[in-house]
Amino acid sequence: MTKFRPLYDRVLVKRIEAEERTQSGLVIPDSAKEKPQEAEVVAIGGGRRLKNGEVKALQVKPGDRVLFGKYTGDEIKLDGTAHVILREDDILAVLDR
Repeated sequence: MTKFRPLYDRVLVKRIEAEERTQSGLVIPDSAKEKPQEAEVVAIGGGRRLKNGEVKALQVKPGDRVLFGKYTGDEIKLDGTAHVILREDDILAVLDR
């Protein structure tokens, strides 16, 4: 993968694809699927710069599974794979495994 390091409080995530079948076994067509809001953190920035000049470390780390808002972030492609760049504030929750 191309070396990529987000700046400040930004986080690079890769969406985790949703199931293609319902619990009852019905196949969901591509046209009816919504973009998943669950992702895996790939890379993080150095931290948020506070008003007093200090840098506050981010609470997420690479490998964490997170939930983020439906209309947040900027989509990019790295080496042909879709990723999303978010601010740490756009992350709603970290999922425990």
